[in-house]
Amino acid sequence: QVQLVESGGGLVQAGGSLRLSCAASGGTFGNNAMGWFRQAPGKEREFVAAVSWSGGRTFYADSVKGRFTISTENAKSTVYLQMNSLKPEDTAVYYCAASGPYGAVVAGTANGMRWWGKGTLVTVSS
Repeated sequence: QVQLVESGGGLVQAGGSLRLSCAASGGTFGNNAMGWFRQAPGKEREFVAAVSWSGGRTFYADSVKGRFTISTENAKSTVYLQMNSLKPEDTAVYYCAASGPYGAVVAGTANGMRWWGKGTLVTVSS
C-alpha cells in the first residue's frame, strides 16, 4: 500500500530555513503529481506547492512564491520542500500528497490528490 512519510519539521526562528522531505513507498510515482499542503492551528488545510505528474511544471501558493522550492528525486519517490525566509505565519503541519497516475494538479486545491502523509510540524518563532 502507498505510504507517504514526511520528515524535517521542527522549530526555527523567523528568517531561517528548513527542508522537508517526503518518502513515498508502496508504488511507483514517476507518473504521479506530488504536492505539499499545510494546516495551521484553527485554519483549513491549504495548498503550498506541487509538481506535475510529468515533472515539467511546478506550482506555488502566492504566499510562498520566491521562498519555497519543491523538488523531487528518484522518480518522485522522494519529494522535498525547501523553505527559506520563514515567517511565523508559515507555522503549520505540513503534509505530503500524491495524485493517482497522470493526475492533474489544480493549483490552489487538493483536487486529484489521492494519498496523504501524516504530516510534520513546522514552528516558526518570531
